[in-house]
Amino acid sequence: MKSLSTQVKSAVGITLLGMAAAASANTAVLNTNVTEAEVIQAQKAWGDALVKISKDFEDGGLPKARATAEAVLNAAYGYNLGPVLFKPTLTVAPQTFRTTKDGALAYFVGGNPAFPKDNGFALKGWRAVEVKNSAILIDGDMATTMGNVTLTDKTGKKTTVDKTWTFKKDANGALRIVVHHSSLPFNS
Repeated sequence: MKSLSTQVKSAVGITLLGMAAAASANTAVLNTNVTEAEVIQAQKAWGDALVKISKDFEDGGLPKARATAEAVLNAAYGYNLGPVLFKPTLTVAPQTFRTTKDGALAYFVGGNPAFPKDNGFALKGWRAVEVKNSAILIDGDMATTMGNVTLTDKTGKKTTVDKTWTFKKDANGALRIVVHHSSLPFNS
């Protein structure tokens, strides 16, 4: 039987596999500069992972979705580097900001009594994610992006959010999300 990590990597594809492989290589990375291609690949991996969590929820219920979400958080986010500055789209005070993996997991799949208003953003039947960057700022081992992310659900309904990510390349060469800010566009 395949391990959960292998299942997630296979399902999400080469993008997360590349991130995880670099993280597990235990070799020194000589060039820590982030490239635009790596950033775009990491954004695509995030979108593919969100769709995978939604489909796993439909196919295997909350336990399967939770396991996938945990694997994604471990592979894509920088909780191994310190707190991640995570401001999800649909959160309310006093739990607007999530700096722990438990807070992020609760947002994505719900079911955590410590976060009673979370009902699982990743469980909403997402089928496609499209990222349109307004700009990418790269500075050595860090990159920040800002733009729009359009999510399409299984009925074809599209939701567009404003998204800012900061990625940091860790000591093993894996890009990790260390800032994730998302909000609905302002409507006057």
